[in-house]
Amino acid sequence: MKSLKYLLILCLILSFSDLAMSQTTKVIEIKTKSTSLVYTVDQTNRLVFQYFGRATASPAGFLKQKAYPKPDTNRDYSYEAYPTFGLGNINEPALAAIHADGSLNTELEFLSVERDDSRSDLEKTVIHLKDRVYDFEVELHTNAFFSEDVISQWVVIRNLEKGPVHLTNFASSFLPLKAESYYLTHFYGAWAGEMGMVEEKLENGIKVIECKKGVRTTQTENPSFILSLNHPALENEGDCYGGSLAWSGNYRLAFQLDELKKLNIISGINPFLSAWSLNPGESFTTPEMIYTYSNEGRGQVSRNLHEWGRKYGMVGGDQIHDIVLNSWEGAYFSFDENTLTGMMDDAAELGIETFVLDDGWFGNKYPRSNDDAGLGDWQTNKNKLPRGLDYLIDYAHSKGLKFGLWIEPEMVNPESELAENHPEWIVQSPGREKIAWRNQLLLDLSNPKVQDFVYNVFDSLLTTHPGIEYIKWDANRHVEQAGSTWLPASEQTHFWVLYTKGLYTVYERIRAKYPNFMIQDCASGGGRLDYGALKYHNEYWTSDNTDPLSRIFIQYGTSLIYPPVGSASHVSTSPNHQTQRMTPLKFRFDVATTGRLGMELQPKNIQGKEREFAVESIRNYKQTIRPLVTVGDLYRLISPYDDGGWASQMYVAKDKAEAVLFAFSIAPHTRGVFPTVKLNGLDETKHYQVKEINKNGRVRFWGDGQTFAGDYLMNVGIELNISDQFDSAVFLLKEMK
Repeated sequence: MKSLKYLLILCLILSFSDLAMSQTTKVIEIKTKSTSLVYTVDQTNRLVFQYFGRATASPAGFLKQKAYPKPDTNRDYSYEAYPTFGLGNINEPALAAIHADGSLNTELEFLSVERDDSRSDLEKTVIHLKDRVYDFEVELHTNAFFSEDVISQWVVIRNLEKGPVHLTNFASSFLPLKAESYYLTHFYGAWAGEMGMVEEKLENGIKVIECKKGVRTTQTENPSFILSLNHPALENEGDCYGGSLAWSGNYRLAFQLDELKKLNIISGINPFLSAWSLNPGESFTTPEMIYTYSNEGRGQVSRNLHEWGRKYGMVGGDQIHDIVLNSWEGAYFSFDENTLTGMMDDAAELGIETFVLDDGWFGNKYPRSNDDAGLGDWQTNKNKLPRGLDYLIDYAHSKGLKFGLWIEPEMVNPESELAENHPEWIVQSPGREKIAWRNQLLLDLSNPKVQDFVYNVFDSLLTTHPGIEYIKWDANRHVEQAGSTWLPASEQTHFWVLYTKGLYTVYERIRAKYPNFMIQDCASGGGRLDYGALKYHNEYWTSDNTDPLSRIFIQYGTSLIYPPVGSASHVSTSPNHQTQRMTPLKFRFDVATTGRLGMELQPKNIQGKEREFAVESIRNYKQTIRPLVTVGDLYRLISPYDDGGWASQMYVAKDKAEAVLFAFSIAPHTRGVFPTVKLNGLDETKHYQVKEINKNGRVRFWGDGQTFAGDYLMNVGIELNISDQFDSAVFLLKEMK
């Protein structure tokens, strides 16, 4: 009898263990050209994350997948696709809610899945989930961009309960990964030093990348990353994941290495002081989280994101961008009509295509003679510009130039007519002193009336002055003090989200009327560099720092995530106004031509041989470099972060028939020390002529003008005669048949 009793107990234990090892009843695979994202539904009707990585040919194998049981519980070690707080999850939750009856627990079960594969390049998947107890639903949306190997994900949270539900955490996405070790590349910086890059090995605990600044949220951090498995990230090999949150407000990316040595990545809106009240029948939609994967290193991760970004993440990403002369560093606030028309004369002679009038053109009662006054009063300053904007627009057109204008419509100076007439439109906390930054305050874009005002600033300018063909949209402060006179007291925590959604509402109205108009995403340079804002813009101002050595580092970090075609990169004067560093004009031009070329200086100061070189460089950019920067594939060859004191990159045409190579000496080197640059992305079976351009009187490669096999250029490389600090070289490669 005792043996029979033990046998019965053993059978019960085995039966319980088998139950805990959840059986899979359904496989949901989401595919791109080279990747698979796999979810399964287990026998308890939970949606379980299984895999994201290299494409699998046999998703049916996941039907056999089981997770081992957790000791002392009826749960297993599987990871839910969208983990919630309550009933089992002890890690960071993607979703935490206080239900109408006060319950803190949410447990989602699978309802159904629907797919839309009507387009060959995009498959849309919606997985419907519902709480097991309450009428509370979550839709997990995933878009798979087949050719680009990019997946985007977001959720819609819907309250069908009888009372309000309070959301305290509402992430866009959850991604668990398993490896021996994890190396995270993320970004840091400050004004004039954006998109610095650092890599660290993740250890147990939670690493958080977040911002609570509300506006201009990417100046010191960025809601994006690259993650390498098992070793530090390599450019051309190894498993790498790239991620970027398409959101311009507060964000939080959490990387939790848990007790099982799995990495849990939760990305979305920062819940800091942002609890959201969801009334019956209402829904809340999170921003998109964008992912890509490559087993060919971070270089391919970047190329995937660039390809996706050009097509889906920005306006006109595959269109040729004009060369711009921006007036700021050439004139600042001190200009009149003659100053500006003189700059246009020189711009036309140099071959520039668009002239942009920066800050200082507006305000009458409170003239915009510095940054103390006038912001918000968008009427042309009659003293500076007595014949108005149309005179300047017509003059630009007479010189063959397009005309652009700077605006900062989200902000206001206390000393302005706008602040006098609408003090209630300003972000504020009643009874407290308003905190100014750069002598300006922030308009409350959670307020529909403010949204109308900001839209009308843009629309009125273009309606009144239809000759304007370019807008530079700036934003020069953060939120240091939150509060809305528009929102009721019970919804003040909605401010952070509603500001950003209000901004997007304005952008959407603008794009509905002006779908192809050229708009630069400025925001102090790099302050709003995210795919949430970028999809409404044609380009971005990478940094207010125009020093070419600084820009090599800033633009290198930026290129890991964002398309270089949109990176406005300007030649400025020497010594540089931000760093006081002196650099040769050739170095400044060669760096600037790695992105969207422009100029940020008084062009009349470029004379003689330097002027001839500037004309040649601009002509070469138009004819050979610009088409490759626009739609070519970027290959980073030598990182400026390496110890050698060099930097190099190249763009390769899709058909691999042409390429452009850039190389820079960013530190002094001893005599006879030269870099050998191994090229990448070429067709090893083709033969290429290597021809230096922008020479400026000196040849920097012994093989200039000669033809080499692609495999030689990639495996052996070429040694370049650049050794002194700020030496540089640019080469055009062309297939020879």
